[in-house]
Amino acid sequence: MTDPTITPPPELVRQWKRTAPHQSNEHEHYHYITLCAAQWGADQELEACCEWLELSYDWDVSACEYLRVERRPSTSLKQQALKTLEEAPGPDYPRAMTVLDSEQHALIRRALEALPND
Repeated sequence: MTDPTITPPPELVRQWKRTAPHQSNEHEHYHYITLCAAQWGADQELEACCEWLELSYDWDVSACEYLRVERRPSTSLKQQALKTLEEAPGPDYPRAMTVLDSEQHALIRRALEALPND
């Protein structure tokens, strides 16, 4: 039996499977799904903690919102992609190549796909 408070809904898991990059690479495909599930679980835990704090200690909603912002800082996809490129070995890398791992590649691809079509 699964616990609905810690088990992602089947519809969400199906969505992760559909949107996961690297459909042909089983390892990378399931790695993405695992990361989505971990993030979902962490978000559920954060929301449960905020709800408990609001009910148990009559915390101001803004205090819980501050907790959310601190625990889930909002960095734009563009900022994440630029940071990834800044941290990746650049043109001075041997043979003038930039090397990206699959997660870095997927992040930059998502940032580019988010740009409007011309």
